Amino acid sequence: MKALVYLGPGQIAWKTVPAPSLRQPTDVIVKITSTTICGTDLHILKGDVPTVSSGRVLGHEGVGIIEEAGSAVRSFKKHDRVLISCITSCGKCEYCKKQMYAHCEDGGWVLGHLIDGTQAEYVRIPHADNSLYHVPEGVDEEALVMLSDIFPTGFEIGVLYGAVKPGDVVAIIGAGPIGMATLLTARFYSPSKIIVADTDPARLELARQFGATHIVNTREGNAVDLILAQTQDGVDVAIEAVGVQQTFDICQRIVRPGGHIANIGVHGKGVDLALQKLWSQNITLTTGLVNTNTTPMLLRTVKSKTLAPEHLITHRFDFKEIMRAYEVFGNAAQENALKVIISHDRHDGRQA
Repeated sequence: MKALVYLGPGQIAWKTVPAPSLRQPTDVIVKITSTTICGTDLHILKGDVPTVSSGRVLGHEGVGIIEEAGSAVRSFKKHDRVLISCITSCGKCEYCKKQMYAHCEDGGWVLGHLIDGTQAEYVRIPHADNSLYHVPEGVDEEALVMLSDIFPTGFEIGVLYGAVKPGDVVAIIGAGPIGMATLLTARFYSPSKIIVADTDPARLELARQFGATHIVNTREGNAVDLILAQTQDGVDVAIEAVGVQQTFDICQRIVRPGGHIANIGVHGKGVDLALQKLWSQNITLTTGLVNTNTTPMLLRTVKSKTLAPEHLITHRFDFKEIMRAYEVFGNAAQENALKVIISHDRHDGRQA
């Protein structure tokens, strides 16, 4: 089969590799119909995730059709259309029983990381009964790709860990796909203000369309001062959605006493924690790898059209154009890209 293979920092290739086969009776093989590229894939490319070895098929998001199911799989069968979770869950270990699926003792984030992933024609999904979801009738499957990772991540690690409440002032630092997913799901809780900060005017305008009450272009002045000007004495919830020192520092400086800093961004390097200032402010700092325990709820919101993940899709590509898709996603500001969809039998590579 054809797959997108990581060859070391800065190197990927679309090449022929052996097709996966069942290894355990709880496995299934899924024929991928649509997948996408995640910011985490770009971190892998930069060398920020050294646990990814050369030769690994990347990708941890997608929808597809079950090609083959192991003898112990109970909830799925051949030809079922499924949403693939970015997190693999055995459902039996101590962490899974706490719904901390990210730390599953025989799973967690393994796809495109420790085992071959979804940017391929076929993928093996371990523990299928706990790691897949049936595609609801009548739902846009491309939209569901957004539920493999970014929407559960934004909602769980940003909104829920940040304890967003009605009336809160929320600031989201970073208007990339994960920041936008956080914005859309933060609206579930009716905050009084949602401030989105970024360097990209096009993304900021899109954030306004998605429900941001205030936007801040961090190139037009001191980001901290511009955000604090919209508040009484800081924000109730500061959400870091990039993964670099500068954006983390903004969050430290804008959070009000008793507030929350929710770190979503993938950090390839350490950051300076201003504990000498924060210790007396009664703040809560949270981090996390998504558990995807909210995916069933998010599926219902998509089915009811409360949530429209397809709005984040800006570009579409055929699988044979996947190298071009990486170029577009890796140069998102110049290409006006948010999420790209990579599907079979699509030939244009056009903007959505």
